[in-house]
Amino acid sequence: MAFEGKPVRKDVSTGHVERHIQTMQMGTRRLTRLTNAFSKKAGNPLHMLSLYFIRCNFCGQHRSLHGSSPAMAAGVSKALHDMERIVGLIDARAPKPRRPKSYRKRQISN
Repeated sequence: MAFEGKPVRKDVSTGHVERHIQTMQMGTRRLTRLTNAFSKKAGNPLHMLSLYFIRCNFCGQHRSLHGSSPAMAAGVSKALHDMERIVGLIDARAPKPRRPKSYRKRQISN
């Protein structure tokens, strides 16, 4: 759904976007460099953010929506989900890990 119109310039602000970013950073802690969970690989924070948004949209009850999730309010889901079900769906789609044909010892270098 796209919103169009003529906003009042004095009422336009970026406060809601800044608050969303702060909430996301505080909820994940992987986006801040001063934690042990900080990751330099690009894929790890991407996967972590995906799980964070799934939890927020499908598993969390929101007070403004009177106990339903945003996915329920949008008509995408009919019930609240728990993270065990979400992780089960992810595991079901993941490829099976393959065992290596042979194991070799790693040499430790000084």
